[in-house]
Amino acid sequence: MKRHPKILQRENTALLVIDIQERILPVIFEHERVVENAVKLINGFKILNVPIYFTEQYPKGLGPTEPKIKTALGNSEAIQKMSFSCCGAGNLFDDLKSKNLEQIVVCGIESHVCVMQTVLDLIANGFQVQVAADAVSSRRKFDYETALRRMENNGAEITLTESILFEMLNVCGTDEFKAISKMVK
Repeated sequence: MKRHPKILQRENTALLVIDIQERILPVIFEHERVVENAVKLINGFKILNVPIYFTEQYPKGLGPTEPKIKTALGNSEAIQKMSFSCCGAGNLFDDLKSKNLEQIVVCGIESHVCVMQTVLDLIANGFQVQVAADAVSSRRKFDYETALRRMENNGAEITLTESILFEMLNVCGTDEFKAISKMVK
C-alpha cells in the first residue's frame, strides 16, 4: 500500500531547533510549552537516531541555548548565525542536502521571524518542512498564529510534537515505541 509522501520517514528526516535562547525566552508566549515540546522532539529524535541541528541567533546579545534544551542536545555544537533565516547559518543547507535529507522538522523561536524565514527558505530549496506548532512561538500570540498560517499557506505542514514522533516510529511494539510512549505521557 502506498503511504502519503508527506509522512515523515526517519531515513531522510532531520530536526532543526532554532534559537531557543536564554535571554529572549522569558518574553515568549507560552515559552514553557516550547521548551517542553522541543525537549521531547530532541529526545525522540535521539531515540530514533535521526540527525539534529540547532542554531543560536547572535548569542552575544540573546545568550546561549536554554539549559534544558542544551542538556537534551548533549555535546552538540550550535550553528551560530547573524541572519534571521538559517540559510545564513554556515553550511547548514548544504549539509542537509549532502546527507540526502528531504524532510525537516522545525521547532524554535520566534515563529514570525527566524522560524518563518527558515521554513520559507527550506521550502524554496526543495525541502518538505513540518513545523511543530506546539514547539514554536513568538512574543505575541497574534504573531505566532499569523506565522503558522503564512508557513502553511506556503507549503509547510503544521503539526504537533506527538504526531511527529509517532509518524517517525511508524509501528508500535518496539523498544523505540515504548521509550517514546513513556516520554510523551
